[in-house]
Order: sequence, then structure tokens, then C-alpha cells
Amino acid sequence: MYKRLLFLTFLLPSLLLAQHSIKGVFSPAKDYNFALLYKVNPTISDYVTNAEIQKDGSFEFKLDSTHTKGTYRLVYAVPQEDYNFDIIYNGKEDIELAFNSETGVEFKKSTENKLLASYTNSMSMVTQSIGNYFSQESKDTTALKAIFKTQRETQANFEKAATGTRALAFIKANKPYIPKKIEGVKTYISNLKKHYFDFVDFNNPILQSSSFLEERMLNYVFGMSSESKDELENYKENIDVVYGHMKIAPKKVQRILLFDLWQQMADLKYESVSNYIAETYLMDIAVNLNDQQLLQSLILYKNLSKGTVAPNFDLEIKENGKLVTKKLTDLKGAENYIIVFWSSTCSHCLDEIPQLQTFLGSLEKNKVKIVAVGLEDEPYGWKNLTFDYPYFIHVYGEGKWENKIGDAYGVSSTPTYFILDKDKKIVAKPLNFDVLKAYFEGDEEE
Repeated sequence: MYKRLLFLTFLLPSLLLAQHSIKGVFSPAKDYNFALLYKVNPTISDYVTNAEIQKDGSFEFKLDSTHTKGTYRLVYAVPQEDYNFDIIYNGKEDIELAFNSETGVEFKKSTENKLLASYTNSMSMVTQSIGNYFSQESKDTTALKAIFKTQRETQANFEKAATGTRALAFIKANKPYIPKKIEGVKTYISNLKKHYFDFVDFNNPILQSSSFLEERMLNYVFGMSSESKDELENYKENIDVVYGHMKIAPKKVQRILLFDLWQQMADLKYESVSNYIAETYLMDIAVNLNDQQLLQSLILYKNLSKGTVAPNFDLEIKENGKLVTKKLTDLKGAENYIIVFWSSTCSHCLDEIPQLQTFLGSLEKNKVKIVAVGLEDEPYGWKNLTFDYPYFIHVYGEGKWENKIGDAYGVSSTPTYFILDKDKKIVAKPLNFDVLKAYFEGDEEE
């Protein structure tokens, strides 16, 4: 008995220290400093470790027996959500790779990752052959049948080869629509769109624990067009289709995917589409999950979208020599109104606000009125500066970053600008003074 216990005493540490590794080389090496490794789960990615990228571009992560099989994400630059790639780890093998900024990742050692990469490349070549056939308007149906036969056999062979691996989930989910008989190009494209999600299981935890579902969603929304609808309406229709397949997934997974899509549309300044996602799906999900922060963010974005009446607030103006309190919506007499959030302690503001005043002087009288909200911790420095800008309507924003007006406008930095029309509807949100000036000079691009 003693000998057995002694044996286990020596064996246990060796089991815990049993390691596999993920190592590779980045090129060009000078462009990279550190690599971070995360374990990807359906609703969150857990930090695992980091490694310094050496002068020759090499790096190595050591994985012990506590690092379980799954999908791991290697991050190599910031922003992290843009500069990363996924790695399948089966807990049985070392992984070696090479990464180049132009060609992407190539796996040198790893059965599963090499298998999935080989599948992707093989199917891509077949897809290219189909595209070439239709673009050349060929009438050789025998050739097209042969291409589809190759596609069908390639899919089946890779599924068989991937049996028992995590890669199989991705290979099955990637299975394309393959017609059983010859189709014209319009029918084929229509069927590709119709059957795009036939093999995608949004409830599969392996797919959830990767970038696959997100990429599939984005490819469909942005890649499937309709000749009968304009671009933004087409996006909305595609989003409805995606959600029809996504709704079987847990609400937390839906939240992650839809918020990412919402953010993509917001970054592209497609406000009507972002608000459609929020109002049709995401707000209900936020309520279901009691995610008040998300809900408030969606409401704030909607309230500040172009075409929306700007959030109202009190201000003081002179009438008949007396100061009277008015609402923003009570202001009259100008074609446009500029709201600028600034601060007496902000160096960028002290550079741009004088330019704003000079620009105002170059415009026709009463064409534009400026409402300047000073976000301040104390009023004294701000009050002295207001005398330098006598044609502005000044509003004291007490509390600086805790000010109600600033909060209503989602202000997180100064200066922040909003341009309103005569009805106080938001028509532009220029990033700086130069963009604001360009708007009035006829270039409305922000």
C-alpha cells in the first residue's frame, strides 16, 4: 500500500505538469510585441496567458492539464476584436503556426487545425470554379455537373476525415447548398441565399465558442443583396432571416451576436438599421436579461439619431434687456442651431471655440445660433471666458461629467458638436470643428 501511495505521489505532479504548447512565428516580426491567449466560451472569453513575441517573431504558450479542449483565441494587436484568430485545441497535440499580416495564419503542426484549413481551401477552390463557370456564361452542363459532384464528394470526404474531432462541427456547419440538378445562375444564387443556414445550428456550443456564428451572420447580412430593395431595407430583411435561425440560441448568445451587428451598423452610420435591430430584437433581449446598461445605451443612441428632435433642456436668453428661461425647442429665428459641449479646462476646446466664433461671424446674420454648454466643476473660469463669446447662448453644465444635459447627449469628451435644423431635429454630429465647417460649406460627409 505504501509503495502505491508513493508511486501516486510522484505521478500526480507529472500529470499536472504534462504540457502541450501553442507556438509559432509572426512576420514581419517588428510589427508585433505581445500575444494574448483566451479560451472562448459561448458568452465570454476567459484570459489564459500571454507571451512576448521575440525579435525573430517567435512566441510560445505552455498549456498544462488544466487547460481543457476547446477553441482558443490568439490576440496580437489592438483593438482586440479586430486583430485575432481562433485555434482549435483538442488537448492531445502541440500546435505550431505561422502568421503573416498579409496572408493570415498557416498551421504547420496540428491535425485538427490543418484539417479545417484544408477543408476551407478546398471548398473555396470549388466555389471559385462555380463562379468562373457562371461568369463565362458556359453552356457545358456536363462541366457544371462535374463541379457540383466534386463539391459534394469534397464535403463528404472531409466530414468523414473529421469524425471524432471538434473540426467536424465547423465542417458540417459550412456545408454549402449543392443542387441535385442543373440550375441557371439566378436560380442557383436564389437557392444559395435560401439555404444559407440549413446546416448552421446556433444552439451548438462548439460554434457558439468561436467566431463562426458571428462571421456567418455578417456574411449573410452584408453579402446577400436584393435587386428589389435599397441597401438599408435589404439589410433589415437579411437581419430578420438571421434572427429566424438565431432565436433557438440562449438569450445571452443572441445578445452578443445582435449587439455586434448593431455596433457594425452604428460604426457605418446606418442609424436606421441600428435602431431597427434595437427596437425589433435587442431591447426585448436586454429587458429579458435585465441588462439595464445595454437598454440605456440603445435608448440613448436612438434619442441622438439623425432626424430625431434633440433632447430638450433649459437655457437663459435676453429678451427686452432681461434674462428669461426658455427651452431649447423655444428658440426661433435661425436656419440651424449648433450645440457645442465644451470646457474651460479643455485645450482642444480653447483651440476650436474661437474658430467657431470666427466662423459664426462669416455667416449671414441669424443663419446659425450657437448654444454652448460648459461642462465644469466650478463656474468661475468658465464665466470669465463666456464674455469672449458674446454671441453664444451660454449654459452652465454643473457637475461636468455628471451633468444631466451632457448625459442626455451622451457626451464623453469635449468639444462635442450637434447640428440641428430649425425644428431642433439633429441633422449632423460632426467629429470636430473642421467637419462642422465642411457641413455648412456643402460637404456633409462626417
